[in-house]
Amino acid sequence: MPVYGAAISNATDPGPMFDGYILCGTPRTGSTLLCDMLASTGKAGRPNSFFRPQSLANWSARWGLPLPEAAAGLPLNAAYLQAAIAHGTAGTGMFGLRLMRENLAALEITLDRLYPGQTSDLARLAAAFGRLLFVHLSRADTLAQAISLTKAEQTGLWHRAADGSDYERLGAPGAPVYDFARLHARRLALEADDAAWRGWFGAEGITPFSVTYEGLAADPAGTVIGLCRALGVPPPDRKALKPAVAKIADQTSLAWAQRYRLDLCAER
Repeated sequence: MPVYGAAISNATDPGPMFDGYILCGTPRTGSTLLCDMLASTGKAGRPNSFFRPQSLANWSARWGLPLPEAAAGLPLNAAYLQAAIAHGTAGTGMFGLRLMRENLAALEITLDRLYPGQTSDLARLAAAFGRLLFVHLSRADTLAQAISLTKAEQTGLWHRAADGSDYERLGAPGAPVYDFARLHARRLALEADDAAWRGWFGAEGITPFSVTYEGLAADPAGTVIGLCRALGVPPPDRKALKPAVAKIADQTSLAWAQRYRLDLCAER
């Protein structure tokens, strides 16, 4: 029977308590930083968004697979799933997956077809990936989260490297423009998705390992070390853990937050 939740140490068997983990988050909760740092340990897989609809064609091409059926609105096939597991494990024996709440339903449809007869989301995930640790990525300051998401959408710059260069650019450069309605809609949607994760954990009887954006930003190395211990893999040397991604918030972000609060009060 798979074990879910935080790992428990076992003196007679120091091996991993889990076969993998799923980073369950919403956009702008530090998942890219965490994915990169976990991969850099060489012990905790290579987590990524393998089941994000916008990325399916790119992953398929990278793995030498035909265009996935999901690109036409149908579930993924077994070959794609096995390639994702192999890439997300990266020879470490530990599978890592990043999953946004909006992509959970599509993944479950795929797993329901590949593993028929399972009676719950948790059972389907276990059938595909084995013993899983679920990691809940959340952000207390949802306004800052909404601002970060909106600026990324407008400027095309999603992540900045530690040296100040572009780390991940997904669109043409653009200027950030304050838009109260857009910010408010993003904030409400992000809060709803996080609440949906919490509701799903409760419905499936899962006690997730919690990682907050604020805690990760304050101590990236400590967060990774704690997660490795929860997984039952040897924690890396703190000195070897160097974040490749820098915070992207700036004075514009602070100004938007102040203006949003004033506009929100006026709305009420």
